[in-house]
Order: sequence, then structure tokens, then C-alpha cells
Amino acid sequence: MTVSETAAGGRSLEETLERLVADVPDFPEPGVGFKDITPLLADYEGFTQVVEALAAPGRDADGNVSVTKVLGMESRGFILGAPAALHLGVGFVPVRKAGKLPRETHAVSYSLEYGEATLELHTDAVAPGERVLVIDDVLATGGTAAATIELVERCGGVVVGVSVLLELGFLDPRSKLPDTQVHALLVS
Repeated sequence: MTVSETAAGGRSLEETLERLVADVPDFPEPGVGFKDITPLLADYEGFTQVVEALAAPGRDADGNVSVTKVLGMESRGFILGAPAALHLGVGFVPVRKAGKLPRETHAVSYSLEYGEATLELHTDAVAPGERVLVIDDVLATGGTAAATIELVERCGGVVVGVSVLLELGFLDPRSKLPDTQVHALLVS
């Protein structure tokens, strides 16, 4: 799904993303295409438009907030998820790389498009029954999102959806998220 909401200045969300997200080939390794969002973050109107669009799945059909927490994955998910949580008026929870959280955690290891990683979440970060919106910048293979969903479920929480800036559709990430609502602002 491509969102075509119009921002201040008359630009659609898709136009904003195409203008402000830079493609960097062969980073961090040869053959990997990196999506640089720093120009987007530096643009107040574009950043505001993206935060509002990423937060939208955290509301029901009547516009009421339907989640109790927003989770963001390290590290660009922090940058996007924290302001989305503020926009919704709910708490923000960071999902970190292994060894970065100071208290008892749940951990899940998974495969990336160019390696392996482990994510952790404090065991008390999500209460049983809490409804959670997961936010990240890029949905590539789906491994990071699937691992995050598993962490939320270990806490007893319910993931209502995954909201991402960009989805790399050619990698078929949704196949790893078969029962999850995925909201992508731009699919490439």
C-alpha cells in the first residue's frame, strides 16, 4: 500500500519520501542498498508528515487511539517511534540490540539480509494484554519485525500492526509476518 496523503505545501507523502530518502548502494556491505533517512529527519514538514502517517495505524476507524504503547527497533525505529508515541499520547518502548538493556530481558535471534542479530526487550516493558504498534524505518526481509513481535508476545502483549517508512517488497518481507497488519508508507 502506498499512502498518498497531502502534506503542507501540497506534496503527497510519496513525493516527500522520494525527495527526502536517499539510496546509498553497497552500504553497509557490497550488494546491500541502504535507505538514508537523514534528509527526511532534517526537514520539519516532511518529518512531521511521516510521523503522523506512521502513527495512523495506532488509531481505530473513528480516530481514537487504539494502542497503549509504541515499540521502536534500534536504532532508526527509535527516531521514528518516539515521536509517533507522543503523537498518539502513549508510552514508547525501545527494542535494543543484545546487551544494551540493563535489567532482565527477553531475547530473540534472527537472520538479516546480510547477517544475524539478536534483539532484546525488558521483560516488564509490555504488560499482558497491552496493545502495541511496532514502528521501524525499513521492512526488508521481515526478520527484525518478526523477532520484535515474538518479544511482545513473550511479554503477553498484542501487536496490532507494524508501521514502516519503506517496505522492500521485492524481498517479500510479509511472508514472515503472515498474521500481522503491515502499514508501509512506500513500497519499492
